[in-house]
Amino acid sequence: MIKVAIIGAENVGKSTLMNALIGGRISEVENLPGTTKGTIRRRFGKLKIPKSMKNPLGGADEFVLIDTAGLFDPQRELRGKVLSEEKFREIIEEIVSADIVIHMVDATVGLHRGMEKLHHMLKFRYEKPIIVVINKIDLVPRERVEELRKIIKKRLEQEAIPLSLVTYEGFNELIKRLAYYAQYV
Repeated sequence: MIKVAIIGAENVGKSTLMNALIGGRISEVENLPGTTKGTIRRRFGKLKIPKSMKNPLGGADEFVLIDTAGLFDPQRELRGKVLSEEKFREIIEEIVSADIVIHMVDATVGLHRGMEKLHHMLKFRYEKPIIVVINKIDLVPRERVEELRKIIKKRLEQEAIPLSLVTYEGFNELIKRLAYYAQYV
């Protein structure tokens, strides 16, 4: 079983992504920060690894998706409004136990410093494979998306996938990246 944690600041689209990946309404979605107040786990099912990829798992493995509460307020360097210190720690433990992390960045807000610190901790201390996604690209000009990609490349040292969960632009690329990392977990 491969655990995939979806992380990001409040109202970045984590629950919407989980619902899109599952293909149904699992996580509550509101245009209000702090809707998810903990973690939500759901079995994604098996993900077929393309034959072109070397796969020691034999072609498919079962995925479990973990939707997490927004860890930080998108406008400030503060912990999310609905999270107590204890709940914050529980969510961090859940993220650390994941095999793959999807780090979502809101195109309308940009890269959050608190999330940047968490990203580096997961990447270097815990050696987690991380997929960086710039969500809500349908709400900003293309130049803004390219600017964010450069910032993320410089500060996180990773290529980000531009994604819209309205038009599904970038969705297939995300699935391919998940399949790629799954072969090494």
